[in-house]
Amino acid sequence: MNLLQTIEAEQIAKFLESKSLPEFRAGDTLKVGVKVVEGERTRVQNYEGVCIARSNCGMGSSFTVRKMSFGEGVERVFPLYSPNIDSIEVVRRGVVRRAKLYYLRGRTGKSARIAERRDPRPVKATAAE
Repeated sequence: MNLLQTIEAEQIAKFLESKSLPEFRAGDTLKVGVKVVEGERTRVQNYEGVCIARSNCGMGSSFTVRKMSFGEGVERVFPLYSPNIDSIEVVRRGVVRRAKLYYLRGRTGKSARIAERRDPRPVKATAAE
């Protein structure tokens, strides 16, 4: 690895010590807790929608979440390793065959639905068991 990749890997490891990121991919419904600053106060606002794209490139990794708000499609791009992201929770996993789901932009209603993925893999056991 060259110097930049080494520094980037160190920064990602440092970030992952304080926060845990779940495994998710395009088609999954996510609930992203975003820190919002209003004057001197900060609060966490949840943004829930379908992950339509994910871009993995080190510290510059990002993902796009799309939701319908009052009949209008709203997309938001989140940097994966941003300190403004409080939490990421996978609400449900979806069955898709593409990495980028940009075709959902032109669809509404039932045609925009994504089937739920049933993972045959067992869930990791906790240490208490």
